[in-house]
Amino acid sequence: MAGGAGAAVVLSAAAGAPSASADSTRTRVYVVVTDGLRPDEVSAAVTPTLHALRSAGTWYPQARSLPVMETIPNHVMMMTGVRPDRSGVPANAVFDRAGGAVRDLDRPSDLRFPTVIERLNAAGYRTGTVLSKEYLFGIFGTRATYRWEPSPTLPLTNHAPDQLTTDALIAMVERADPDLVFTNLGDIDRVGHSDLTGASTLAAARTAALASTDHQVERFVQHLKETGRWESSVLLVLADHSMDWSVPTRVVSLAPALDADPLLTGRVQVAQNGGADLLYWTGPEGDRAAAVARMREVVGGVAGVLSTHLPPDLRLGPEAGDVVAYCKAGWRFSDPAVWSNPIPGNHGHPATEPIPFFIAGGSRRIAGGQVRAEAARTVDVAPTVGALFGLPAPSGGYDGTSRL
Repeated sequence: MAGGAGAAVVLSAAAGAPSASADSTRTRVYVVVTDGLRPDEVSAAVTPTLHALRSAGTWYPQARSLPVMETIPNHVMMMTGVRPDRSGVPANAVFDRAGGAVRDLDRPSDLRFPTVIERLNAAGYRTGTVLSKEYLFGIFGTRATYRWEPSPTLPLTNHAPDQLTTDALIAMVERADPDLVFTNLGDIDRVGHSDLTGASTLAAARTAALASTDHQVERFVQHLKETGRWESSVLLVLADHSMDWSVPTRVVSLAPALDADPLLTGRVQVAQNGGADLLYWTGPEGDRAAAVARMREVVGGVAGVLSTHLPPDLRLGPEAGDVVAYCKAGWRFSDPAVWSNPIPGNHGHPATEPIPFFIAGGSRRIAGGQVRAEAARTVDVAPTVGALFGLPAPSGGYDGTSRL
């Protein structure tokens, strides 16, 4: 695919994918994930575009990420509309019992439930993904009709800056004009992992990142307006989680406490997920019940731990292990050692549940200037997208609710 806006952007497409449609009246849906954005950071002063879209559209001030885990599962819930016990993706990192090691859930085969992307393709629609993070591109793979692989990506963060991501988003709309595009803007999240607990220069960097991402959203909205697509467009704008910060002394490492217990030592694996740790019993099956009870007792006594849960109670599925632990606000997990996670910015625990969530756009299908009291969730995105296209619910139904 060549020519059009963003000529340097390389897109890939499914075999036989059609070119852009000339129909200017059909509904176009854009799911825009402002990764790591806190709802209190949307303001007329710093993020005027997001603020204006929120004010003109339908806003859910009580929106939450669900469950309060990591980046990948919340993006998966957006595109499936089901909880992790049905999708198979409970966290970014899990202990792979078969492989005997902790690994990221970043392969297409890790996602076992059909996405709204695939179901729209089967119904004759065209879809696109523009995902800034390598592991998000990894798990969604070639499901969309048109894809952009994040490139170039920054070292350490493994994400493409928002300007490049927006270049690719605009190029995809201009060249292919899909019915649905799913995009992730990662700069706010990546800057958010810096320490904002006392360094004014880093606080300024966070503000700059907010303003920069807002400008990229402005670029995209302006492109839709200039090309006559705005009047047929629906934007679902939300975050996958918000952000919390910890000081160096507020680090929670569970491995030493588990290894100090005679029943548990050498028989528990920990998969760290920022604000959540997943614990896996690897000892004899006959000791599992006693071990799970003991894990919860030991972990519950560690400073900085908020709560422990059984994965089925959170609808996380067997991939999440035997016990889920959440840290308190202002703390972070670091396993297997206290120096394993030096990043102060943190998410995945209840403190980072609140997210921005609003529906905007020029389409007449959008209710303007409304504030809704319902607690919208990340899992509500797929049902909303499905309703916009008249797509039936998947087998077994959605776990989320359409927010139209």
